[in-house]
Amino acid sequence: MRQVNYDFRLFRPVQTVENGEVNAGPLLRYRQDGPVFRATCEGGVVIHSHMVGNVKDDGGLYFRYHHLSMAQEGPSAPVSGLCHSRLEVLRDGRYRLF
Repeated sequence: MRQVNYDFRLFRPVQTVENGEVNAGPLLRYRQDGPVFRATCEGGVVIHSHMVGNVKDDGGLYFRYHHLSMAQEGPSAPVSGLCHSRLEVLRDGRYRLF
């Protein structure tokens, strides 16, 4: 696989997992320093989110996240979790994460 670089890349969710809170509105801003990855996310139902983790040898990401989202009655309780994302590099050079 060619060298992967997430630094200054922007992402938007295309699809939400069945139990997910994130819709298509948030903008995710990625940064990378060597094997260390971090990101922030805001927009849509997400009030604010942070992610931090590692870029794996195959370009995938292994990270922890925490966020606050907006519910009808106001901000939700903080949510946190662990995620392993798989990378697909599209022909035009864009990254798709699963």
